[in-house]
Amino acid sequence: MTANLLDFDLEGLAAFCEQLGEKRFRATQLFRWIHQRGASDFSGMSDLAKSLRDKLPDVAHIAAPAVLSRQNAADGTIKWLFDVGNGDAVEAVFIPESDRGTLCVSSQAGCAVGCRFCSTGHQGFSRNLSTAEIVAQLWFVEHTLKRELQTTERMVTNVVMMGMGEPLQNYHALVPALKVMLNDHGYGLSRRRVTVSTSGVVPMMDKLSKDCPVALAVSLHAPIDSLRDDLVPLNKKYPLQELLEACARYLPAAPRDFLTFEYCMLAGINDQPEHARALIQLVRQFDGGRGLSCKFNLIPFNPFPDSGLTCSDKATVQTFAATLSAAGLVTTVRKTRGDDIDAACGQLAGEVLDRTNAVSRMAKRRVGTEHVVSMHARLP
Repeated sequence: MTANLLDFDLEGLAAFCEQLGEKRFRATQLFRWIHQRGASDFSGMSDLAKSLRDKLPDVAHIAAPAVLSRQNAADGTIKWLFDVGNGDAVEAVFIPESDRGTLCVSSQAGCAVGCRFCSTGHQGFSRNLSTAEIVAQLWFVEHTLKRELQTTERMVTNVVMMGMGEPLQNYHALVPALKVMLNDHGYGLSRRRVTVSTSGVVPMMDKLSKDCPVALAVSLHAPIDSLRDDLVPLNKKYPLQELLEACARYLPAAPRDFLTFEYCMLAGINDQPEHARALIQLVRQFDGGRGLSCKFNLIPFNPFPDSGLTCSDKATVQTFAATLSAAGLVTTVRKTRGDDIDAACGQLAGEVLDRTNAVSRMAKRRVGTEHVVSMHARLP
C-alpha cells in the first residue's frame, strides 16, 4: 500500500523524502504542490526532478476520501459527507461570511464522549481519523471551491475542529494536521485562526499548550458538576475545578489573550439566572478575583431526533447573556448557520458503525437527566 502524502506534516514529509534518497528541499517543493496548489498528479509537479516524479507513483499517492453527498444551505453553508470506509462517513461544513470562510472539520468517526445535546454523541463511536483524513477535509474543500469559483483567493481562512469527534482524544493524528494548517508552505493559517474545541480532556490540553498552541474553545454547558456530569460525561473524569485550572494553565500559551467557553442553551436545564450567576462565580475565582480571561459563546440548541431536549427561547437566552455581560464577561450568542441541511452546531452525525452501544446508553441517561434537573434546576 502506498503512503497518502496528506498524512505528513512538513517534518514527516521530509523524513519520507529522505527514505527515498531525496534532500529536504524536495519535501518543501512537494508540500507546496500538495497544499498550496491542490495537486494530486506527480507528473505535473514541474520543478521536481524527473527522477523523483517517476519514483513517487510507486510509493505514494494524494487523495481525499470519496464524497458521498454535498448539501448547499440557503445561507451559503455547504456540508460534505466523506466516506472513510467500513461503514463510516464523516461530515465537514464550510461557512462563508463577508470577511472569512470557516471550515468545521471532523476528527473522529463518531464520538465517545456522548454529550446529551450533540447528535454525533448519539451516533456512538467507531474510530479515530488519520491525519490524512483530517487534512483531506481542508485540502478538498479549499481547492474544490477555488476551482468552482475560478479564483486564486484563499477560500478557507479559519478552521475550527468542531466537527464530529473529540479532537483531543485523537491527539496523535490531530497535531500533525494542525501543523499542516499552520505551515507557511501549506495553508499558512495563523494560530488565532485555528481553533480546537474540547469537552475537557485535561492532560491533552496541557500537552497541546506545549506542542502546538492554537485557539481553544472549551465545551462547558453547565456551572456545577452534578449537572455537567450528565450533559458532558467526561466531567466525571475531569470535573469543573480541574478543567478550569487547566484553562488557566493554557492561557499563557494561547494565541489570543482569552479562551472561549461554549455553552449550549437548553430549556429548563442550564438556562436560568441562577446558572448564569454560578458561571460568574466559577470564572471569578482566578487571578486574584479578577477572573479567568474568557469569552462565553451561547449556542442555541439545534434539535435532533431522540435528544429529549429543547432550545431555550430567545428572551431567556438574552437574559442569560445580559447577566454575564453585566458581570464584565464578554458574551456572544452564536448565529445558527446551515440548520436547513443539519449542518448547525451539534447536528453533525454522518454515518457511524457504532462500537459503544450509544443508543441504549443515551436512553438510560435521558431518564437520569430528568432526575438531575429536578434536583439542581435551582441553584443557591
